This record gives sequence, structure tokens and C-alpha cells, in this order.
Amino acid sequence: MKHNRSFRAQSRFATRTLSAAAAACAGMGLAALAGCSSAPPLFSPDGLPTTQVQCSAAGGDGCEQQARGMCGGPFEVVRQTTADGVRSLLFACRKPG
Repeated sequence: MKHNRSFRAQSRFATRTLSAAAAACAGMGLAALAGCSSAPPLFSPDGLPTTQVQCSAAGGDGCEQQARGMCGGPFEVVRQTTADGVRSLLFACRKPG
């Protein structure tokens, strides 16, 4: 019987140790991912929610048309970038008037 109790105690210790190690690894993984984030800001400097659209860098005002259509009217450009022939436009919708 003593041998059986000893085995259960060792098993509980191993389970706790593995759980702690798994939690530590998960925490380090999340910290690493957070450092690599390059998502656009969720709000403009004045607190309006933002949206990002992409369009061809070669074609006229495609991004602006998408933004205007999504907003149903006026919008404010928060940031725009061009890379590898793709233009990204980050914008916030404005209330008409």
C-alpha cells in the first residue's frame, strides 16, 4: 500500500510541475507575439474608430472610394502607406455636416 501512495504523490507533483511549465511557456509565447504586432490603431487621435482598406497603388482613388462607401460619406485619413504595389489607407468615418 505504501508504494501506491508514493506513486500518487509523485504523479500529483509531476502534474503540477507540468502545468506550471505549460503556463510559463504560454505566457512567454503571448509576450513574444505581442512584441511583433503591427496592427493599425483601433481609434483615431480624437477617439473615432478606424478601418483599414487596401487597393492597388497604381489605380487612382480606389482606397478613397472604398472608405467613402464604408462611411457613407466623409472620412478622415489617419495614415496611408504604399508597399509592393499595394496601398493601405487607415481612416475614421466622420459625421456628415
